[in-house]
Amino acid sequence: MRAAFAAWLLLGSIAIAQGGEAVPELTLQGEYPVEGMRGGNLSGLALCAGELWAVSDRDDDQVYRMDRTAAVWQSRPLAFEAPAAPDMGLPWSIVLRATAAGWIRGGSQDFEGIACDNQQQLYLVSEAKASVLRVTQSGDAQWLPLPAGMVAEARQQGLLHHFNAIFEGLAITPDGKRLWLAAEREQRGLLGLALGTDGWACGTPCVLLSEGGSEEVPPPMRIGLSYAKDFSDLAYFKEKLFTLERNAYKVCRRNAETAAVERCWSFAEAGLQPSRRYEKPYGLTEALALDDDGAWIGTDNNDWVRADGEQRPVVWRFAAPAGGWGAP
Repeated sequence: MRAAFAAWLLLGSIAIAQGGEAVPELTLQGEYPVEGMRGGNLSGLALCAGELWAVSDRDDDQVYRMDRTAAVWQSRPLAFEAPAAPDMGLPWSIVLRATAAGWIRGGSQDFEGIACDNQQQLYLVSEAKASVLRVTQSGDAQWLPLPAGMVAEARQQGLLHHFNAIFEGLAITPDGKRLWLAAEREQRGLLGLALGTDGWACGTPCVLLSEGGSEEVPPPMRIGLSYAKDFSDLAYFKEKLFTLERNAYKVCRRNAETAAVERCWSFAEAGLQPSRRYEKPYGLTEALALDDDGAWIGTDNNDWVRADGEQRPVVWRFAAPAGGWGAP
């Protein structure tokens, strides 16, 4: 059965088999190179009042509104100044490595995800600081006072134990009162928090999901290496969580209360076309935003050059699946 599904993928039809079921393919509608991101490295996308915003993990002091009026998008920066980040209790070994990486490559905050509430406030998750920065449209920036024990609880559940594998995405409800964080890999997980009268607090429990193990990956990527299950971005849409699962080239809808998977869709067929591949043995998609009509998926190419010569960040537009994102 698995071999048959692999053959179908290589012939350009249905995607990978998971749990004995075929994962339907999303239909690519277009791709858009992005100009003007000072640090490149597009690491997150969010829809905010009809505008598409992006964040780079190399820029500590600006986010970008995407001007989508042409085939090549232009990035319009919004500058801000982040105050000193709170100490969230990450081990010093991870903190020191993150600090050194920031000096070498730029991006000491290592912003890896972006979300928006209905007041058009933007939220950025810092992998280096394991914290969340709120930025207004006027450029005012403030760190959220997240629970002091959040990181300790996550580590007790097997999360946040490796440098460069901390928080990779976030999602927030339109009213700004519920927040989810995605721990990247080894192990990957999802945390849920809520804003109450006494401030931000973990749910019961704070960690909704913690899992390790390897991932089923599309056949063109199977070259004998181990692929850890990972999350590379997170989105909240119509009371559901959607995870971008980079190495598996898929988007999954999950229950917002339990993080249980409800449905997945693959973008491997389009994403692994020979002209779109990079000479890397893992996925590079790190940005996800959804609307009723489809999904925006962005690539953090780390300045690497694609097989067709493209070296800018690229955003793909996929049509929503038949029946919409809430389809059973």
